[in-house]
Amino acid sequence: MKTSQPITKGVDYWTKRISDQEMPALCSTIRDLEKLAKDDVSSLASLGRSVMHDNALTTRILRVANSAIYNKGTSHVTTVSRAAVVLGFDTIRNICITAKLLTSLLENHNLSESVYQRLIKLMAHSFQAAMISRVMLKDYDEALREEVFIASLLYRIGESAFWSIGGEFVDHLDQALLACDSPKQQKVVVREKLGTSFSQLTQSIARAWGLGDVLTTSLSHPDERMPEIRSIFLANEITDALNQPHINVEKLNELLTAAAEIQNISLEQCKVRISRCAEATIRLAEDYGAIELVQHLPDTAEIISTLDKPEPAIAFRETNLVLQLKKLRELTELAIQKADFNQVVQTTLEGILDGVGVDRCAVMLLSPNRKQLSPRIAFGEGADKFKLELLIEMQGETNPFLYSINHKQADWLHEFDEREPESLASYVSANFDASQFKYGYMIAPIVVNDKAIGLFYADKHYSSRQITQQDFDSFCHLTQLANLCFGLTVH
Repeated sequence: MKTSQPITKGVDYWTKRISDQEMPALCSTIRDLEKLAKDDVSSLASLGRSVMHDNALTTRILRVANSAIYNKGTSHVTTVSRAAVVLGFDTIRNICITAKLLTSLLENHNLSESVYQRLIKLMAHSFQAAMISRVMLKDYDEALREEVFIASLLYRIGESAFWSIGGEFVDHLDQALLACDSPKQQKVVVREKLGTSFSQLTQSIARAWGLGDVLTTSLSHPDERMPEIRSIFLANEITDALNQPHINVEKLNELLTAAAEIQNISLEQCKVRISRCAEATIRLAEDYGAIELVQHLPDTAEIISTLDKPEPAIAFRETNLVLQLKKLRELTELAIQKADFNQVVQTTLEGILDGVGVDRCAVMLLSPNRKQLSPRIAFGEGADKFKLELLIEMQGETNPFLYSINHKQADWLHEFDEREPESLASYVSANFDASQFKYGYMIAPIVVNDKAIGLFYADKHYSSRQITQQDFDSFCHLTQLANLCFGLTVH
């Protein structure tokens, strides 16, 4: 008889493990604080007693309570109970939770370097989102702002708590995620390995620890239009946008516009607030003793300052007769040396790109069965995308690419040629936009052993410029000399 295997995956398993085995101190502190919140009579004194045994925690709480963000010119407080009287129970409770959370997550020294850096980065982003959400509710009462701050900070507690566990299983998942190509693929891997998603784990922990309605609602109904829920969602989205390797200016401006609407201020005022918030975030992280977070906080003010700057004008290549002559001489020398195919191709494409002054050029080769033509080497703007997307079917009576191959003849599609780009669409792959041909292009056969094996290609698509007769003549001169080289080197 087979014995049933213990269930070691799923949201309930991970919630219980994190609560009871990995982070019992944090779980206990939060539950105690929630109980105290319901007891108005004894909460202040009890709060002081509940943390006084933890000197490090008390020190952090008092440092934050006396920081510029919370202490608005009042006298310096020296006890947690006094801080609670001055700032209010809800504020001190949330400072306690934040301090305990940072201590629990960041002081685990048993993590691999990769996992530790992942956790630090995640916590930095959570801290940043918490500060942004607090700023977005600047005109609301302090209790709501504090509730939103802690909800934003704990918005990804499931993921943060998981990484803080450490160990072989965590390391394996870390490496598996590093090998993923996209966030979507990462989510699939997480669900497969954990039996749940990080979002579901956060919701489960929020319920188990009694983390409040604002957090649970923001997780289960992120599209809720209430200001506090909307601010949590937008703060996390803005934080994600600010921390991308390449800033999506359009998306970030859309998010900041939405944030401005919530605050009933202009977009410019919102940008100023978010920029100032970044400075306050760094100071508060330092007050909490979480200096490790600072290195993962983006230079928000610098990023936002660039949003309104116009895109720099692109300097497109112009005809360079001196360089053309240089490349023609090089090709002549390569013909004498009987240089190999790749050297000839490289020199020819350099002459076409920088000498003729096109936006992009390529060598396109036929497939073994000669039924398809595709770029193999490409230079210039969008070269990688061009190589990836363009595939030409070698069929059709009016196919100019097929005609050029069959007749070993160079061709030039003018901007106002009778053969419209739309007619070319029937010969090219579906994911390639045939309107890229609208400003014309130049093609010339690549002939080896008296057989056309592909085409040289060039256009001015990115600068929306017309190809001139001089461009075509220079293009033909270079490609003809290239074919002469091929005739001397390949037999």
